[in-house]
Amino acid sequence: MATISDLSKGNYVRYNGEVMQIEELLHRTPGNLRAFYQVKMRNVRNGKLAENRFRPGDDIEILRVETREYQYLYADGDTLVCMDKETFDQVYIDKTLLGPSVNFIKEEVTLLIAFENGTTAITAEAPSHVVFEITYTEPGLAGDTATRTLKPATIDNGSEIRVPLFVNTGDKIKIDTRTGEYIERVK
Repeated sequence: MATISDLSKGNYVRYNGEVMQIEELLHRTPGNLRAFYQVKMRNVRNGKLAENRFRPGDDIEILRVETREYQYLYADGDTLVCMDKETFDQVYIDKTLLGPSVNFIKEEVTLLIAFENGTTAITAEAPSHVVFEITYTEPGLAGDTATRTLKPATIDNGSEIRVPLFVNTGDKIKIDTRTGEYIERVK
């Protein structure tokens, strides 16, 4: 066990039985009162934010978290199969770890996966941008770039997104995996 004063931003801790990541840590000494730590933590499983005050001597369990890069191979039901590029070991992670960005990843993309004690995956992060090809959209209109009007389009993994009017079937586009929004056309 460690004390609150050993924490820093980005550490993973076990708080009330849940795995939390420290987002903000402030040491406060108000007037003639005792000092305390104001801690903001985010639950890695459901994303909820928790805030609490701790005394400087309070104990807390700091988790040993190891982050490694894995290559996404394929989806198998509600799990994703990923492979370590160096040892070729395969791991199975839950799709919910990626959140909404799971709809915008494709095979052979590199994921950043964090493991608690080297065994249990607690977080997974997709690359911020990926390139997809448009498989179907209504025909584009030449020269229509003045307004930010969007139309539906289907990308090559089957997901549907909104793209500007000038994008045509067969175009390659860059997508933000966190929001699923169109960024730009790629040559």
